[in-house]
Amino acid sequence: MQISRIGVVGAGQMGNGIAQVCAMAGYAVVMRDVAEAALARGLATIEQSLARLAAKGRLSHEEQAAARARIETSTALAALADCDVIIEAATENEALKLAIFRELDAVAKPGAILASNTSSISITRIAGATGRADHVIGMHFMNPVPVMQLVEIIRALQTADAVYAATEALARALGKTPVEVRDAFGFVSNRVLMPMINEAVFCLYEGVGTPEAIDTVMKLGMNHPMGPLALADLIGLDTCLSIMEVLHTGFADSKYRPCPLLRQMVDAGWLGRKSGRGFYVYGS
Repeated sequence: MQISRIGVVGAGQMGNGIAQVCAMAGYAVVMRDVAEAALARGLATIEQSLARLAAKGRLSHEEQAAARARIETSTALAALADCDVIIEAATENEALKLAIFRELDAVAKPGAILASNTSSISITRIAGATGRADHVIGMHFMNPVPVMQLVEIIRALQTADAVYAATEALARALGKTPVEVRDAFGFVSNRVLMPMINEAVFCLYEGVGTPEAIDTVMKLGMNHPMGPLALADLIGLDTCLSIMEVLHTGFADSKYRPCPLLRQMVDAGWLGRKSGRGFYVYGS
């Protein structure tokens, strides 16, 4: 399966990272979002990231310019019509993702692969929202996308073998390490990670330790590069809560119950780095 043009739905934290690595690997990229302001922010993030890589000598200035030139943007879904692969990187909300995939199914060319960057939602259910379920697959990148090597490849019950093979090959072409996992809520990454983060929030909620104490224990005691509360701030507390809710509902098991403090902080708009405040305070 020949892949030369890749569409990315969403210009946020994950979407612009996916667009960047695709462009750096030599693919033509169309990054689509519903608002021009979101596209402008996404492009600015990509340009800053490329500039940092060039300053560190990891890209030549020619490669930096070429990668940026491969990215075009649009607010129109129809701009994705000629893409060979379309990777959805919208907010972790099942109803929204199902709606996006129905729309993509209507505009994408025959044979195009529709991939979701969902971090927890059933790929089989997403595939079922389309008329090309055999061409739908999960492609879960890690954050930050330009840095992290892993991509979880999640095969829906309906996914064709050729589609899986093409997606795995694409991940390798992007310089990533693909790992096949089953279509189970949270897959492997977030089924392990999010309960750990949630338990760290419970430790804070119950007064077992301060955010600094909890994170220091995990960094120095368990050799984690980042503490779980700082990591939650990086991921976004709203995303963490959404994933915990998927796990709690999907498995109907109380061990996945989101900590009340996590829910309160999301209600307060304290979402982590992106809002300037989470378990820590960011910015001036």
